[in-house]
Amino acid sequence: MNVITFDQMVAQTAAQINELMPWDVAEKIANKESLLLLDVREADEFNSMHIAGSINVPRGILEAASEPGYDETHPQLVTARSHQVIVICRSGKRSCMATYSLQQLGFEHAYSLKTGLRGWNDFDQPLVDSAAKVVDGDTAEAFLAAKAD
Repeated sequence: MNVITFDQMVAQTAAQINELMPWDVAEKIANKESLLLLDVREADEFNSMHIAGSINVPRGILEAASEPGYDETHPQLVTARSHQVIVICRSGKRSCMATYSLQQLGFEHAYSLKTGLRGWNDFDQPLVDSAAKVVDGDTAEAFLAAKAD
């Protein structure tokens, strides 16, 4: 068995998926394109800050949440197979792996947010907390830098 590192796995997977930069996603949102913003971080990370309008389905239950008939099923996700799905995490690594899984499950227009929320924040795009209050960019930077993928 050929053992590889997580970063190597992400790099191999990134070559097989579609990625969008933060400014591409911001443009899609500004143009009011029909999107499902799917944040695959853990619930505590999501509640601290996320892109407004995104839903949270942690990476660990993504596949089950994408299919009908499971306790974890998320109806918005199940019905999004032919829609644009932008997959989001902190750095773009978990979203890369999640996008690959979605493609394998038949999602036709799944994209990973390259650079994740760190890049989104660096591009000065807003993040909100669980109360829909805008999170200060410096606060977001410190929080996002402190987490590991």
